[in-house]
Amino acid sequence: MTQAGTNRATMEPAELGLRERKKQRTRRALRIAAIRLVAERGLDGVSVDDIAAAAEVSTRTFFNYFPTKDEAIVGLDPEDIREITEAVSSRPADESPLEALRAVMLQRAALVAPEQADLWPLRLSIIRRHPHLMAANAASWSSYEHALAETVGRRCGLDPARDPYPAVLVAAVLAVVRTLSVRWQEFPGAPLVEVLGQAFDSLARGLPPP
Repeated sequence: MTQAGTNRATMEPAELGLRERKKQRTRRALRIAAIRLVAERGLDGVSVDDIAAAAEVSTRTFFNYFPTKDEAIVGLDPEDIREITEAVSSRPADESPLEALRAVMLQRAALVAPEQADLWPLRLSIIRRHPHLMAANAASWSSYEHALAETVGRRCGLDPARDPYPAVLVAAVLAVVRTLSVRWQEFPGAPLVEVLGQAFDSLARGLPPP
């Protein structure tokens, strides 16, 4: 390999990391702009051009990340799904599937930035005002659930299409995450990671009566 080729091989991982971080920042900026603008003006009062301008990118760039403005509000980030499934896969082998899922979900909850906490209730209020957004949001969670069930199945050596355990476990875990996240948005108090941790503890005990 030539010196130039060696340099390219050495630089590629770092460059890839920088590109991915830039993409994540752009996607996040577009999502934040969409939520804030729609909360202020209403869904019909905001265009894709408005969202792109608020995020300081071109309209063409918007469509590189989201097919519609609805998706910018309700869609789950495919990079988030990939990162979460990879994180579950890389947890220690001696952890149970529930322990692995709990650890990853709590790690993600700890990343919720306090300065962006107001976006959660804004997004929730937008979705609740528009039934078609509620349906789109449910569809996004369904794809997330399927990906996680496949990941848990691989950890357990089970085929989710034949054995219900991976799907049942993931459905229970995501029910905890969805329910407690909504409750936290409506009644903020303790940090989300603490609220979820208590719920996972209860789930691990088999949900005994309080």
